[in-house]
Amino acid sequence: MKPSSSAPRSPAERGNRRTRYGPSWQPDATDRRIVELLLAEGRMPNAELARRIGLPESTCSIRVRTLREQGVLAGVHADVDLARLGRAMEAMVAVRFAGHRREQIDAFRAAIVTVPGVIAAYHVAGDNDFLIHVCAESPHALRDFVLDRLTGMPGIAQAQTSLIFERLRGTDPLG
Repeated sequence: MKPSSSAPRSPAERGNRRTRYGPSWQPDATDRRIVELLLAEGRMPNAELARRIGLPESTCSIRVRTLREQGVLAGVHADVDLARLGRAMEAMVAVRFAGHRREQIDAFRAAIVTVPGVIAAYHVAGDNDFLIHVCAESPHALRDFVLDRLTGMPGIAQAQTSLIFERLRGTDPLG
């Protein structure tokens, strides 16, 4: 007897989502819309996300899970008013190394993200090697942070601090 076409297929016949969404997977317009909505409101419930896009909730959930598995959605983060938490001073510190030995760069990369007060670190090209976004309680605390925490790290030749007066977030990064 031949199985009906509605009979459940074996896992091999159904395929594996990871295989179907392998290295050649590319986000489509619906995936981009999901990302846009989550950029605006990262904690949006799946039901609301599905409603805004016009998808069944289960399909929307699968797409969000796929975006996570593919590394498109790397995490959900809070937008925090640091001043309300006593960290009113923000600065971008440009760091330049004396040399460019890989072990020093790698050690710095590993260490800088664990230093209290560091919001983000960017390894950049150009005159500087890293831009470090930091916060502090006061101008004195910021000065101490730069002198005690940054310039004392191995390989650092120069640190230049620029105060941040206002932080603005882009509204359409996928434009």
